[in-house]
Amino acid sequence: MRVAIINAVTVGSTGKIMFSIAERAREKNMEVRTISSSWARTKDYCFHSYIGFDSVRKLNQLYGAVFGKHEELLPLNTHKIITHLKRFSPDIIHLHNLHGCYLNHKLLFNYLKTCGAKIIWTLHDCWPFTGRCAHFTMIGCEKWKTGCHHCKLEKGIYPASMIDTSKSTWKRKKEMFTGVPDMTIVTPSEWLAGLVKQSFLKDYPVKVINNGIDLSVFKPTESSWREEMGLTGKKVVLGVAFGWGRRKGLDVFIELARRLDDSYRIVLVGTNENVDRELPDNIISIHRTHDQAELARIYSAADVFANPTREENYPTVNMEALACGTPVITFRTGGSPEIIDDTCGMTVDCDDVDALLAGIKKICEEHNYTREACLAKAESFDMNKRFNDYIELYETAKNDQHNCTGL
Repeated sequence: MRVAIINAVTVGSTGKIMFSIAERAREKNMEVRTISSSWARTKDYCFHSYIGFDSVRKLNQLYGAVFGKHEELLPLNTHKIITHLKRFSPDIIHLHNLHGCYLNHKLLFNYLKTCGAKIIWTLHDCWPFTGRCAHFTMIGCEKWKTGCHHCKLEKGIYPASMIDTSKSTWKRKKEMFTGVPDMTIVTPSEWLAGLVKQSFLKDYPVKVINNGIDLSVFKPTESSWREEMGLTGKKVVLGVAFGWGRRKGLDVFIELARRLDDSYRIVLVGTNENVDRELPDNIISIHRTHDQAELARIYSAADVFANPTREENYPTVNMEALACGTPVITFRTGGSPEIIDDTCGMTVDCDDVDALLAGIKKICEEHNYTREACLAKAESFDMNKRFNDYIELYETAKNDQHNCTGL
């Protein structure tokens, strides 16, 4: 079986997912090729093709920001991708993130509609069925269900656009992305699956495959981190994000710091100098960790992991905290509540800071959520199991193709 996997980048969570699925497929004697843009290129990989130049992508991004048409450019890059696919002749083409100004979607989907391969598309956000945005919870928009127009998203928010082309873009996406003869959509959360079924992609079969984490890294890890940070005797409330702002609940942590007494200390990981300027003195800021093992030590040392995210799909940080034995409290947004249950944490309504504060105190002072309960829940987060889910999907798809062709 031949499998081609396409993603915007080789780095970050989606890049790791792409390569991990490819590695697992090769272990099953599948022939796999991966393709991405050259954006954030770090090194060369075996059986991987970089498409285009980052300078060209940036020019395309600027064009899209000015004219609001991010998906119509870069025909040369897309022709190169199609050429790779034709030469490889895959049985399965697995798509991940297609936005990021690195290909022409119309050209790609015209090819996908006639290539004869089984198409699998893993959605990591809402971009495929909206007129512009990747997330719309914070602006409370539901226009994507019937046709976007008069976009309420700020012009500078990704994907940046000085002109409101949401109406025409939604129509173009609907035309491009529907009508693929044999495509299955995969979502990491039940929440996103529910949205897909309300969108113009609703006629495709949808399968939920949760993201996973490396349980050999994220596990209870003893360390002297508390002593080193001067937190002996304190109740540690931890927050971890990459791209702190209102969407990730930075303002909520600032308010919590104002309300919690001196027996508590908030620690935020993934900050930067700009974030530091907003933080009060009683929040500890950690810009970055040296590696995932250090992050696991911090998770393990915390009393509670708080995630007041306002827009989310299936947050990895919730899984990582539980895998280190730390209970989680989160806003009831996106797929975030799907990760926890009553044995290992709590959910509260979005923006209900009073309930969040009460929940943090309950977890830290009553100790109702044990490390053992958190670890029991975390067993389902094993990334190896989730990658195997994709391999099973590949095998099922190939068998279905054989049945349909009488082979």
